[in-house]
Amino acid sequence: MSNKTNNVVTITLNPALDLTGSLAALNIGSVSLVNQSSLHAAGKGVNVAKVLSDLGAKVTVTGFLGKDNPEMFHQLFSDIGAHDEFVYVNGATRINVKLVEADGRVNDINFPGVTVSSADILAFEQTLQRLMADHQYFVFAGSLPQGVSPEQCAKWIALLQSEGKNVLFDSSRAALKAGLEATPWLIKPNDEELSEFVGQPLTSREACQNAAQSLAEKGIANVVVSMGAEGVMWLNDQQWLCAQPPKMAVVSTVGAGDTLVAGLCWGHMQQMPKAELLKFATALSAMAVTQVGVGLTSQQELENIQQRTQVQLLCTETN
Repeated sequence: MSNKTNNVVTITLNPALDLTGSLAALNIGSVSLVNQSSLHAAGKGVNVAKVLSDLGAKVTVTGFLGKDNPEMFHQLFSDIGAHDEFVYVNGATRINVKLVEADGRVNDINFPGVTVSSADILAFEQTLQRLMADHQYFVFAGSLPQGVSPEQCAKWIALLQSEGKNVLFDSSRAALKAGLEATPWLIKPNDEELSEFVGQPLTSREACQNAAQSLAEKGIANVVVSMGAEGVMWLNDQQWLCAQPPKMAVVSTVGAGDTLVAGLCWGHMQQMPKAELLKFATALSAMAVTQVGVGLTSQQELENIQQRTQVQLLCTETN
């Protein structure tokens, strides 16, 4: 791998304005009172961009944005110094509602996004070709808007991979299934997404490892499995590393997965040694659950969590 780089492209095909409300408990079928709320530009790739920017990356953002309501995205890109290469399409970017209950439970109500036309797809492909000239790292994160099929998304991953790019891919359901066939360089399913992919519940660490092993055999160089409070496992070069963060006071788990992706990406961009890289990314993600919204809020706190995060090599029986 060549030198360190600070340049990265994050791709959010289906961004959203996140309307987050905190409430004591959700009363299904009747009135629920929200005691605190916020509306901000989001979407998995946008969240990754924000964290990467906080870490010191020069971020270019792309994907599809609705022409009708881009203001909050423009404000965020300006705040984090991101270079905007989004393709602007007809309509309004969706609003996703996240209702966070006092016990930490998050209720996600995700709306469909804008509808992307074939002309929009062409414009995005031209943008991708242009960005490939001077970027090595590409993060594809989130769901797909109407008009972009899982196969289309997989084609873009395959294109980047064929040009020797490092593609980090974080999605779910049909998009994840199709995208995995394009053998991205790094994937980060959580245990639930992995279960969905293999079509059976994975109830133990060993079951998760076996499922991840089958993905590595497809040619995916890095399979990272996040297991919430149970930590993070990373399979690379037939070697398993496992990181266990300290117990955190959870405020909200929204964005913790995106923060992990950003940490993994930054660690690779900075060529950190493997154990240090996993410890860093896991600690960054653990810190994310103690706050509302994504971003590096305290370097000191991050270092403190890093010191208390255990990393070990997992011995596996290979059949």
